[in-house]
Amino acid sequence: MQDKKICVVGLGYVGLPLAHAFSSKYKVVGFDIAQWRIDELRSGHDRTLELSDEQVKEAITNGMEFTNQLDDIKDCNIYIVTVPTPIDSSNKPDLTPLIKSSESIGKVLKKDDIVIYESTVYPGVTEEVCVPVLEKESGLKFNKDFFCGYSPERINPGDKEHTVTKILKVTSGSTPYIADIVDKLYSSIITAGTHKASSIKVAEASKVIENTQRDVNIALINELALIFDTMGIDTNEVLEAAATKWNFIKLTPGLVGGHCIGVDPYYLTYKAQELGYKPNLILGARQINNSMSKYIAERTIKEMIKNDKKIKGSKVLVMGLTFKEDCPDIRNSKVFDIIDELNDYGCEVFAYDPWIDKNDIKEEKFNFISNPFEDDIKYDAIIVAVGHQQFKNITQEEYENLISGQKVLIDIKGIVSSPNWRL
Repeated sequence: MQDKKICVVGLGYVGLPLAHAFSSKYKVVGFDIAQWRIDELRSGHDRTLELSDEQVKEAITNGMEFTNQLDDIKDCNIYIVTVPTPIDSSNKPDLTPLIKSSESIGKVLKKDDIVIYESTVYPGVTEEVCVPVLEKESGLKFNKDFFCGYSPERINPGDKEHTVTKILKVTSGSTPYIADIVDKLYSSIITAGTHKASSIKVAEASKVIENTQRDVNIALINELALIFDTMGIDTNEVLEAAATKWNFIKLTPGLVGGHCIGVDPYYLTYKAQELGYKPNLILGARQINNSMSKYIAERTIKEMIKNDKKIKGSKVLVMGLTFKEDCPDIRNSKVFDIIDELNDYGCEVFAYDPWIDKNDIKEEKFNFISNPFEDDIKYDAIIVAVGHQQFKNITQEEYENLISGQKVLIDIKGIVSSPNWRL
């Protein structure tokens, strides 16, 4: 295995940590189409913060190269694809990044090379979508001249405990022999162990249901929160009481965004409906979770009205923009949907997030501020939307000092001691 040269295609939250892990034992080339990303990594910095500057420099010291040139990866014999698999405006899978990556790899593919996909897809994409592209571009025959594998990513952005080598890895291959090679490859760096699936489709399906299950479970809790809110019952107190039963799964209500839980179920529902089956439970869960931003904005407006706040032209501060706590990832963050709703009511929205750079914000629908505690602005309402550690350290008094007139403090994450309303 040590003679293998690995190319990791896509150097984002998934690809870069994986490339770093492999660089400790193999020759590795990191490939990304974005020149700015290549330049950044060559300088020894990762803006996603999944790797520290020391870890990036460690990979470079190990001999890892970063490139966007196909000529630099043509001598590799294992290609691992970790590009995004988003959805379009109609919630249909957008396989463009996957297809484009396959086209690029196909141009340099050689006899006996292995292409492993990690991107989340519906069952069948690897062999029915990607393989034909590889064959067309390379002129080679699948499972005769080249082979494929699938090993779904399980990266949790911002999690410094469950890093790539410490998460059990599902592996698979297009033949039993290749499945063994793929499994041994990952086993050489994954200390948590591997699980070899019987086929690529099984491995693909296992990934897409991981996040679908979480989406459905969270939707149940969100729906319960909506019901209890109409009853005037504190949802968190209900959950604390129910969690005393040994087999109760304790989850909390909230926004479901990001690039996994808020996206992956649509890959499964798309394929199911294509085959003539309507997955009502999964689609219903998606509808509930997608409606939470609107509900939170409406409850904020109600609390403002109850406290004699003028709505049009009011100043509302949103604390946190990322899709989860303690990471700079804003992909598919549902906080932006809250902001859109507040804008529709005529509010002037301000936003603060210490984890992201202003240059990463392309929206012009709100005022991005560097630190509300250093400004003289007073707000009519505050929404604590993300549970960053920095926000947990802010006291009730400090929040209230930012509010003019009657206090309107909305807490989505359950980190404020005495909010007006808590999800």
